[in-house]
Formats: sequence, C-alpha cells, structure tokens
Amino acid sequence: MAAEIISVTTEEQLQEAISIRTKVFVEEQKVPLELELDHYDKLGDAVHHLLICDHGEMVATGRLTYYEEDTAKMQRIAVLKEYRAAGYGRVLLLALEERARELGLRYSLLDAQCQAEKFYEKLGYETISDEPFDDAGIPHVRMRKKL
Repeated sequence: MAAEIISVTTEEQLQEAISIRTKVFVEEQKVPLELELDHYDKLGDAVHHLLICDHGEMVATGRLTYYEEDTAKMQRIAVLKEYRAAGYGRVLLLALEERARELGLRYSLLDAQCQAEKFYEKLGYETISDEPFDDAGIPHVRMRKKL
C-alpha cells in the first residue's frame, strides 16, 4: 500500500470526497442523497476532511467535526469497495485521530454501522450506546476512544 493522506483544502478535493461517499453510501448502501449531504460538506474551521490517495486514485475519505469541547466526532468514513481489504479504513481513521490530537482533542466519538463494530473495536473503540439505533435505515452503535 502506497497511501498518501491528503488534507482537503480545495473545492475539487472536497468534491472527490463527496464522490467517494456517494458511491459507498448512496449507490451501494442506498442512503438517500439528501441524508448523506449536510452542512459540514464545505471547507472551513468547523470540519476537517481527509482523503486517501493510492497511486493517483482517491480511494477513501472521512471527516472530523467537533462534538464537545474535548471530543472529535469521526464521520462519513468511506472506502471504495475494491480497496476495502487493503487497510485504508485503518489508515484513514488513524489519520483522523492524529488530526484530533493536533487540534488538542482528547476523545474520539463515532457512530458505527453495526456491521463495522468489530473493525472499530480492534482500533480501541468501545461501544457506549445501550442498543443499536437507526441512522438512514442502517443499524448503528455509538463508540468512543480516548486519544
């Protein structure tokens, strides 16, 4: 894996991130586009988007928003289907966590699809929700990790 982590700073890069999310969440998982896109889909100080590039191809994306004073919320973590077994999800999440640390945050929070719960557990996240909840028609659990 020759992954390059890119901090999104241009509209073109942001559109690349949205394109990956559209393929994964809207086309693959049938999440309505109006639920997938939101007010954080912009450049600015309130959100940090990352891309993973593999040999010139954008293959994964995720974003960090501020949840509480000391907590980052990791969101919209998406890896293109043909790259999922290559470890890009792990690289992406670790890069988001590093960004959170750079911002002085102490905790990472995320809402994981239940089918991905074990993946996040392997990376040190603990489930903190009592029961799964629905988000865009997909069962999720809330998870947290001390950074």
